[in-house]
Amino acid sequence: MLEGPSFLIARDVPSSGEEESKWIYNAFCVMELSNNKRPLEDEEDLAAKKAPKTSKADESEDNQGHGGDHSHSSSLINQLGRDMSITCLLHCSRSDYGAIASLNKAFRSLIRSGELYGLRRAMGIVEHWVYFSCNLMEWEAFDPIRRRWMHLPRMNSNECFMCSDKESLAVGMELLVFGKEITSLVIYRYSILTNTWSSGTSMNGPRCLFGSASLGEIAILAGGCDSHGNILSSAELYNSVTGTWMPIPSMHKARKMCSGVFMDGKFYVIGGVGTSNPKMLTCGEVYDLKTKTWTEIPNMFPARNGGAGATETAATSEAPPLVAVVNNELYAADYALQEVRRYNKLSNVWVRLGSLPERASSMNGWGLAFRACGDRLIVVGGPRDMGGGMIEINAWDPGEGPPEWNLLARRPSGSFVYNCAVMGC
Repeated sequence: MLEGPSFLIARDVPSSGEEESKWIYNAFCVMELSNNKRPLEDEEDLAAKKAPKTSKADESEDNQGHGGDHSHSSSLINQLGRDMSITCLLHCSRSDYGAIASLNKAFRSLIRSGELYGLRRAMGIVEHWVYFSCNLMEWEAFDPIRRRWMHLPRMNSNECFMCSDKESLAVGMELLVFGKEITSLVIYRYSILTNTWSSGTSMNGPRCLFGSASLGEIAILAGGCDSHGNILSSAELYNSVTGTWMPIPSMHKARKMCSGVFMDGKFYVIGGVGTSNPKMLTCGEVYDLKTKTWTEIPNMFPARNGGAGATETAATSEAPPLVAVVNNELYAADYALQEVRRYNKLSNVWVRLGSLPERASSMNGWGLAFRACGDRLIVVGGPRDMGGGMIEINAWDPGEGPPEWNLLARRPSGSFVYNCAVMGC
């Protein structure tokens, strides 16, 4: 999954008695071990095919010579004990967890159990990765802190799913991709614990073209269309820990092609196309998880792109609103005017801040990703003038001034972003 070896810190580690230096040094030792040890799967294959049966004495000697692959495995790093070992691993980059899991069965079991991610979240240790697809059925991940690229396994689905409209959502330790197969709407689930795709649990009311957002281990999906094309007002909450869907109260208005965000602990649905008017809806709705009620917000999202009102053709051909929340502030990208706006929650108005990255292009908003990534806004897209052979990731830390975009990475790829999601864990 990783492209080449990686190191957590420099080799020259200062010798001091401070606690921070201790866990940094111990974490460094773990990574040194992982970088110099063959993957566990290779060792098991070699043992099964070539190694003769050994006596108990030989097994004991082998365990001592391999740092406890089988004996004292519950300690992980024998000299530190299990608790201190886990403390060290919590501070390692999660992009190194694949290499760490290859050390032995104890490390692999710990990584795949998800225990580390639960502890990291409790301690406020969160890394936000960008997952996106520029080629059908292929997904990549990007770590914006260490600027590492990772290629996910190819999705194994039929041709119908490959060609259908798809939505994506990152929640907890999962990436969910929604689409349609021959006779039904389906969900594919990617787990970062096993680096594999599997079939996800179906919703109570399957849908597409919905608005969605996640908050930790839960996500809410609202609106969209059912398999017969009916526009929906219903909504569901997904719990990634239990893998279950639960219906929640319906919105006031049915809408499709809308966008969803979490802000101030509440779920917002913005824009979309309704049932009685072919123009884009300008109202929004907010769902309070405590009171389990929806409240409509008139004129929350005015006509986009400087237009006085969208026609039926424009409303159905434009992408859902490009919105994202950073530090409980709502931002929007206007693809036609190539500008970024911020929402004033008190006055219910949008304020222009500045421009999008110069080289980010789209087709009526499609093919361009505008997302929150921790404390930053990111834009994932490619310039059309280069023949669709390059993808770029730009980031900006929102402040008081106009956007100042920083190019994080660029690489040869399809320049049209089919789906994009950000996972924080």
